[in-house]
Amino acid sequence: MPLSEHEQRLLEQIERALVDDDPKFASSVRTGDRRLKARRKLQLGALLVLVGLAVLVGGAVAPSVPLGVLGFLVMFGGAALGVLNYRSATGVVEAGPAGARGGATAARGRGGKPRKQPLKNRLEERFRRRYDQ
Repeated sequence: MPLSEHEQRLLEQIERALVDDDPKFASSVRTGDRRLKARRKLQLGALLVLVGLAVLVGGAVAPSVPLGVLGFLVMFGGAALGVLNYRSATGVVEAGPAGARGGATAARGRGGKPRKQPLKNRLEERFRRRYDQ
């Protein structure tokens, strides 16, 4: 279903506001799918774990402590790369206690300090205010 002229103008306003508010984020969204990049990093992490394991075993077979340490470090780096990119690569959303409560308590971080709303929520709120007026 195509958008009406009014909806297209509103969408263009939202896009301009996004570019004005955070140009770095807007350019990263335009460049492509972030999940694809995260999946590649996840695959690279798995490959590094396997290579590190092979080097570690090689260091144990040929009694070489530096080779074993290098293998462990490569394995550790691969595991860290995989863990850091797992959520982005798979799109997993963790249900934390803040999401379950809702209301004003969910918008507060540690120590009762208010958290900054995500850009999407701010843009939606701005759109609702303009539409209601």
